Amino acid sequence: MKKCYICNEGTLEKRKVDYFLLGENLGKFEAEVCNKCGEQFFDEEVDEQITKRAKEKGLWGIMAKTKIGQAGSTLDIRLPKKIIEFLDLKKGEEVIVYPEGKKRLIIET
Repeated sequence: MKKCYICNEGTLEKRKVDYFLLGENLGKFEAEVCNKCGEQFFDEEVDEQITKRAKEKGLWGIMAKTKIGQAGSTLDIRLPKKIIEFLDLKKGEEVIVYPEGKKRLIIET
């Protein structure tokens, strides 16, 4: 049995696991999973399958850096075109915005 590459205490067991990218489930994929810390490891072939599925679902390359601007006395965030299209956002549409901790901003449509 292989030892876990991260915790070095658990052993790795092959199993199918759900893979999530940007909150979307891409499906179940074969992985080696540590029975102690739960870390998951995918081989190169499975990684290629995950990448293919992410591209099919339009999730590939959707993350982007943006800057905070200012409009009057408020701050604004410009959203990249890929994210606007993926979320099907429209000008004037109302969204809910709230912090999750100090480092994450959630926008719900």
